[in-house]
Amino acid sequence: MVDPVKLWIIIAGLGAGTFLIRFSFLGLIGGREFPEWVMRHLNYVGVAVMPGLIAPMLVWPEATGGALDAPRLLAALAAFSVGIWRRSALWSVIAGFGTLYAMLFLVG
Repeated sequence: MVDPVKLWIIIAGLGAGTFLIRFSFLGLIGGREFPEWVMRHLNYVGVAVMPGLIAPMLVWPEATGGALDAPRLLAALAAFSVGIWRRSALWSVIAGFGTLYAMLFLVG
C-alpha cells in the first residue's frame, strides 16, 4: 500500500503541473492573436493525436484480452468511412457504435 501522504503529494504535483500547462496557453497567450503559421500547425494536432488514442484500443482491446477481433475492426472501418463521406464526427460515432453493437450481437 502506498503512503497516503506521498500519494496526495503526487496528486497535488500532477494537478499543479497540468494546470500550469493549460494556463500557459489559455491564461498567458489566450487573448492574443496567433501568427498564421502557428494556426496552420494547430490544425493538425487532432489528426496527429487521434490515431495514437484509437489504435491501442482497436488493436489490443481490453474487452477481448488483447486479441484483435473483427467487430472492432469493422466498427473502426465504418466510423472512418462515414467520417470521410459525411464529414461529421457525430455520424461517424453513430456509425461506429451501431456497427460495433450489431457485430457483437451477431457474432456473440
